[in-house]
Amino acid sequence: MTRQGWSVTQITLALYPFGAGAAAVNVFFAALIFSWVGGPVLSTGLSIAIGCLIGLPATWYFARHIRHLMDVADAGDRE
Repeated sequence: MTRQGWSVTQITLALYPFGAGAAAVNVFFAALIFSWVGGPVLSTGLSIAIGCLIGLPATWYFARHIRHLMDVADAGDRE
């Protein structure tokens, strides 16, 4: 059986801007909540940088899940 469609790497590259953006927003809001107990509020630039770092493995993991769902859907078509 050969895989059809996009590879995990291609899916990761296509979805990375969304994953990094979502991670950056989550980091920024987590810093705001942490500031309620005395923590520092992160700048937007630092939040974006951390989001870019966290976004890569998160997007890769999500792309693996999407690729698995594509494989399951393709296997169901062949029955």
